Amino acid sequence: MGVAEQFYDAFMVRDHYTMGLLYAENATFSDPVFPLLNVHGARTMWAMLLSRAEDLGIEVNILEDGPSRARVQWVARYTFGATGRRVVNRISTEMAIANGRIVRQVDRFDLWRWARQALGVRGLLLGWTPMVQNEIRKQAAHSLREFARRTAAREPNKEAR
Repeated sequence: MGVAEQFYDAFMVRDHYTMGLLYAENATFSDPVFPLLNVHGARTMWAMLLSRAEDLGIEVNILEDGPSRARVQWVARYTFGATGRRVVNRISTEMAIANGRIVRQVDRFDLWRWARQALGVRGLLLGWTPMVQNEIRKQAAHSLREFARRTAAREPNKEAR
C-alpha cells in the first residue's frame, strides 16, 4: 500500500494521528489557506480540522502513488462552522515522498470558489481580493495557534514522551 493510500484511508476515518505519522520530521505542507507549515503545523492542522468537521465527507481519486511521488484529486464536503454554510472543495494534492514518508505536500484549490461557498455574498463579491484572502489566512493561522495552545495545555507532558 502506498503512502497516499495510507494517508487518505486514515483521512476517511478521521485518524489524524496516523496521517501525522506519515510525514517525515522535516516535512512541509502548503495550501491556499496555510501557505507553509512545518511537520508540527501540518499535524496540528489535520488534528484541528478533523476535530471540528462534524459532517465531513471525502471522495478520493489517487492518480499516482509511487515511492517518490503521489498525486491525488479529492473532494471534501462539509459545513463551514463559522457560517454554517455548505462547502464542496475540490483539491489537487502533490506529495514528494522519501523512505515511505511525506516530505512535501502541496494542496491546491480555488480559494475564491471556497470563499464564495463558505462566506456567502462577501466571499462572492470580495473573495478574490488579496485583502479577503489574507484575512482568511490570518484567521486560519490564529485558529491553528489557539488549537495548538489548547491541545498543549491538555497534554502538559507531551514533550516528555
